[in-house]
Amino acid sequence: MRTDARHGPASRVARSSSRRSGLHVRVCGGLKKDFEGLKKDDNKELAVGPSSVPFQSFFSPTKPRTWSHGIARLTALLTLAACNGTTSYLDATGSAGRSEATLGRWLTATACAVVLLVCVAIVAGMARRRGERDEGTGRREVKSGLGWIYVGTAVTVAVLLVAYAGTMATLAAASRPPYTPPLVMDVIAHQWWWEIRYSDPARPELGFTTANEVHLPVGVPVRVRLHSADVIHSFWLPQIAGKTDVIPGQTNETWVEAERPGTSRGMCGEYCGLQHAEMALAVTAEPRVAFDRWAQARRAEAAVPNDGVASAGAHVFARSCGVCHAVAGTMALGRVGPDLTHIASRPTIGAGALENTPANLARWIHDAPSVKEGVRMPAMPLDAAELRAVVAYLETLR
Repeated sequence: MRTDARHGPASRVARSSSRRSGLHVRVCGGLKKDFEGLKKDDNKELAVGPSSVPFQSFFSPTKPRTWSHGIARLTALLTLAACNGTTSYLDATGSAGRSEATLGRWLTATACAVVLLVCVAIVAGMARRRGERDEGTGRREVKSGLGWIYVGTAVTVAVLLVAYAGTMATLAAASRPPYTPPLVMDVIAHQWWWEIRYSDPARPELGFTTANEVHLPVGVPVRVRLHSADVIHSFWLPQIAGKTDVIPGQTNETWVEAERPGTSRGMCGEYCGLQHAEMALAVTAEPRVAFDRWAQARRAEAAVPNDGVASAGAHVFARSCGVCHAVAGTMALGRVGPDLTHIASRPTIGAGALENTPANLARWIHDAPSVKEGVRMPAMPLDAAELRAVVAYLETLR
């Protein structure tokens, strides 16, 4: 039988070596290209903004090493997005909020101390010699550690009991006002705006209705009754008090008290649909005299416009908008949307969707769904003259 030298062992080794060499060239070439690509990526400046940072630049399946870079960049962007202290419950300006923030700080400090002590104990246990070595057998005598187990168990139980007692005491204090609140505020949550009704149990005739704004007299507890017109919401004034669920068919109660003047942002704390994030409350805490002055102005009916354009706008409003919205003292008695009696004095439009300016008001009236997708207010088929007239009229409602 004739044997071809090409099929011998040496030939097979040579071919195998050649294949490995080719694989080496291909792999190393690919890594080199990836490395050069990484160097190019590292030299690029990262522009902040959703349009300037495509998703592919964060994570690329062909460049494994870019995962760490992508995670770092994404973390940085999320951190920057969170740098807004207007809703921080730690900057408490209310009685209940202050006690809850204090509890949160103590629990955080306790947890950090426990973690630190456990880490120290682990390191100390690893570094400590575990008994004396027996010269004959070479073994070490291991001493009983039951004492440390007893100590650790006792400390753990004590820490948990203290944390439990502090939590229960804080919740009890936050759930009950120091005395019967002289002011009652009924909050009705809608998708996606807030209806606020103020009332005085002693003088019912002093009640009034507003929307998407809360004013609180400093140093005066306010009883809050919560209702939902559609789905589950959560009433939350982060700097004043904690969250309370707003459930359809059920009236929940809480109370709030501002300790110092200032403005903050309230919100819905329970996901309630497409525009959950755009369901804000403008919160103003002010001295009692200023609050009484604000409340008295809100009880007043809308003034009759003297300007010709505004007067024409009042007629257009009554014809086109009065079915859904109410303006006290006029024929507009709608209850579907927010009460607009004093809309010109509110800081925002659409529950925080836009700043309250004439231009934004015209934009909202013309096509609200383009500003706040899913909102129940339809685009209004008004011509330019009618739109200007309606805006002029609404600007008189202060």
